[in-house]
Parts: sequence; structure tokens; C-alpha cells
Amino acid sequence: MRRIVIVGAGLAGHRAAEALRREGYGGRVLVVGDELHRPYDRPPLSKQLLAGAIEQHDTLYASDDLEVDWMLGEPATSLDIERRVIRLASGVALPYDGLVIATGRRARDWPRLPELDGFHRLRGLDDVRSLRQAVRPTSRVAIVGAGFIGCEVAATLRGLGVEEVTLIDVAPHPMPVLGAEVGQRAAAFHQAHGVRLRLGTSVAMFEGSGRVEAVLLEDGERIAADLVLLALGSAPNTEWLADSGLTLVKGTVLCDEYCVAVGTEDVVAAGDVASYPHPSAVGPICVEHWSNARDMGEIAARNLLREPDQREVMAAVPTFWSDQYDVKIKSAGVLSLADTFTVVEEDPERPSLVVEAHRDGALVGAIVFNRNRTIIQYQRQLAEALLV
Repeated sequence: MRRIVIVGAGLAGHRAAEALRREGYGGRVLVVGDELHRPYDRPPLSKQLLAGAIEQHDTLYASDDLEVDWMLGEPATSLDIERRVIRLASGVALPYDGLVIATGRRARDWPRLPELDGFHRLRGLDDVRSLRQAVRPTSRVAIVGAGFIGCEVAATLRGLGVEEVTLIDVAPHPMPVLGAEVGQRAAAFHQAHGVRLRLGTSVAMFEGSGRVEAVLLEDGERIAADLVLLALGSAPNTEWLADSGLTLVKGTVLCDEYCVAVGTEDVVAAGDVASYPHPSAVGPICVEHWSNARDMGEIAARNLLREPDQREVMAAVPTFWSDQYDVKIKSAGVLSLADTFTVVEEDPERPSLVVEAHRDGALVGAIVFNRNRTIIQYQRQLAEALLV
């Protein structure tokens, strides 16, 4: 291969570029990104960067020594896998010998959002800058969506002294993917820090004249708000692949266990834009965690260079972490597979917590509060089980 194109300048794309050079690939590497920024670390966006503890330059990955050609602010609009050509919004056509798809995901939109000022999302650096400039201690903030981003932003804003922060979600507890045991405890520590929770209800409409003024819930409650963060999850950035001939599953690129896009030999996908057959799951799964993007970007790039019989399977144990107040939440495993969550250890004073996730009696994951060594042990246990 003389020319490899990486579409997506996030973590997975950056790790893919690093892996190509480590493997000794000496051909041309082009990295296409829809943002103007070089690759940067996203987990701090809702925490340290929003809080002002670090600045934008602190999130950037070191990339000057990669010897790649950057094409930033250039969204991809189509892919022709027969001719091996990517077309960009500017009209530029990029031929390739090998392709890494790492376009990631974007914040999910609210359908028919009214044209009012005061709405925010948090997915990229520009979103954080906008939110930081808008929020004040006197702001009345409503966060629609009590997933990881919503909860982290709520904790950060309370740490900044914002007095009125309300978390709204249709789920009965925050971060529902972690199960009721963790969610109930998360609800308790958010309430203890002054966050108002409106759970088990949905938004009926937004009110305002020129600017959002309130959120009206389905149960009739009206929550005054001059700033609304929409934290509704994410959607894959794969519209540009609609007519490519690649197989898409729930909008993600379907890959084999080697990260190779099904039906191709010269296209791989990595990160939370890809679905693949994890050995723990039945059928392909998409894992939207930082660790998965890191691992998959590297493995996909290496496999792109290798002969089919030399490729390595993508079988890493997914891990995740979230910082909220004085609680560091960490998980390992594929929690979406679990049918039961069981508390096996707890110290409310510390606070610390250990919860195991099982499916049909078998361990598929674990979640901890402030127990770093414990989650590492679970991660090793889950990894060993994959080798059996």
C-alpha cells in the first residue's frame, strides 16, 4: 500500500496513524477530519476543561512526529469502495490503497428543536468553549439526559458554584446502563450536592421568546431554565457511507473480528463508529468507550497492513471511567449484556462500592466507586475468561 487515508481525526484515527508508523509503514498517510482541531482527548471536556482546570491545548495529542498530511475542516461526503475514492465536501476526491474509517459519533439532536438561544450540546472543543462562556453562577441550567455526559456536567457546574442545576431523564435513575444499584447511589450523591433530579419523566416542550426560558415536563411541571444542555446520547457519523456498499448496522460499520469492514479487504473501521463480534456477545456490538477507540484504532491499522492469516482479533475488555464530585466511577466488561447487577461490597463513608454484572450467572462486567485496584482485578479476570 502506497497511500492510506484515515477518515476521522479523533482518538481512534490518531491511534491508527501512530500504529501505522510503529509498524514501519513508510507510505503516505492522510488524516481527514471534519473539525479544524488536531486530535484531542475528549474525556476532560465535561470535567477539567469545562471547569477551567485545564485549557484547550492541554487536551491535544502529540502528533507532530507522525509525518501525516492533515486535511482538517474537510468532512467526507461519500465513499466509492469499487474505485477506492473518498469525496470531501470541498469537492476533492481522495484515492486510497487502504482506508481507516474512524469518524466517531456526534451529539444526538432534539427533533424539531425551537429556534431559541440557550441550547447547548457537549461533544467537542467548540461546544465546551460555548458552554463555558454562557454559564454563570446565577444560571438556571436544565440538563436533558442523565447519562454520563449529563451527570458529569451537572457535577462540574455545581463545582463551579452554579446554584440551579436540574437533571431530567425518562429513566428511573441516572446512568441506566450501569444498572439500578449504581444509578440509585448516583442519584443520592447528586442530590447531596444540590442537583435537582426529575427522573422517570420526559420533556413535553421548551418555552421561551427569543431565548429558552423553561422546560415543560410531561407530568406538567415547569422548570425555569435560561440554559439547556441536551445530553441525549450520540449518533454515528456514517451518512457519508450511505451509498458506499458497506454494511451498516444501526448506522455503524459492520466489521469482522479483525476490524475489517465486511465485504472488503482494504477497509477497516475503528472506535464507536464500528460494530464487531466481541467474544463476550452474541452478534456484533458497538462499544462507545475511550478504551475501545484506543484499542480498536491500533488493531485496525495493524490488520490493514497484514496478510489475512496474520491478523489479530479485536477482543479487548471494554473499560470506562467517570469523575463526579469525589467519586471516581470505573467499569470493566460489556455491561449491556447483563441481566443482573449485585452489590458485593460497599462503604458509604469512603464512599466506595463494588457491583458485579452477570448474565445467566456468568460474570460479564463490574462497576466500582473509588476502588481502582479492584476494577483492575476484574478486568484481568474478564480478559482471562475470553481466552478459555
